[in-house]
Amino acid sequence: MTPETFHAVIEATWPAAETMPQGPWTIRNGQGGGKRVSAATARQPVTAADLPLAEAEMRALGQTPLFLIRNGDLGLDAMLEGYGYDVVDPVNMYAGPIDTIAVPPPHATSFAIWEPLAIQLEIWAEGGIGPARIDVMRRASFPKTSILVRDGQRPAATAFCAMHDGVAMIHALEVRASCRRRGMGRHAVQQAAIWARANGATRMTALCTQANQGSNALFASLGLTPVGQYHYRIKT
Repeated sequence: MTPETFHAVIEATWPAAETMPQGPWTIRNGQGGGKRVSAATARQPVTAADLPLAEAEMRALGQTPLFLIRNGDLGLDAMLEGYGYDVVDPVNMYAGPIDTIAVPPPHATSFAIWEPLAIQLEIWAEGGIGPARIDVMRRASFPKTSILVRDGQRPAATAFCAMHDGVAMIHALEVRASCRRRGMGRHAVQQAAIWARANGATRMTALCTQANQGSNALFASLGLTPVGQYHYRIKT
């Protein structure tokens, strides 16, 4: 799976409110939905003379200038560093065949549900995933679903999963603090894979900041392998 294909899946399954071409840039209106839907990207090679346009467009949206640095963006990365932009949130990209992940979790513990239930919104809010990110989920095209996992009778974890071109991606995986280290995250990913396979997906993908040791270990243990990396540049 190429990084270019991976980024197309990200764009489709976690979409910005608006995506606008401006000169050599793609500007994203995230409406508070986080870095992934707010960062600008270069559609062609850029120079320092192009930078003020992107900065002005993002500020006009009420957003701090922020750039997504993908595979092949070495020149942009170096240029932004020279202009005082710091690296933030390096992200690992994971992918794997869906059949290795779609292992049924324990009976009656995990469910695919759309729209999310109130308890799922509560779990997401506990982890800092608020209404603006829920709006991102609602913008994504079908097929998509949320996942609810129970630990006994307790709602324990939730996640969002959507598909693009036969590839599923899991987002916003959140496990309640009181239910961690009990396999709830694993059950959520497995249930998402089962749902995705039933909807025609052949591959499963995920994103994880490099600093999140627990999630990196979870995805690796499920048979997902790193296929690339990206990071952001922001002027703090």
